[in-house]
Amino acid sequence: MYCETNYPTKKAIRETIVRDGHAGGVFQPGLGPDAPANGEVAVEGPHYPRPHSWYAVATLRGGRIVKVK
Repeated sequence: MYCETNYPTKKAIRETIVRDGHAGGVFQPGLGPDAPANGEVAVEGPHYPRPHSWYAVATLRGGRIVKVK
């Protein structure tokens, strides 16, 4: 899955969570709007065409990323 915002690093996601309380939602190309609303999902970035340089486990609440490890 990918973050809706094209974060260049996991650090940028963490900074957004601290500042805003969440880091937006997630999506999976080709799956449509069926992303989970709660729980943990694997995310990667940055988006294509740049090569993926980070991978993380994101905790979702209400469809928003609230924690990244």
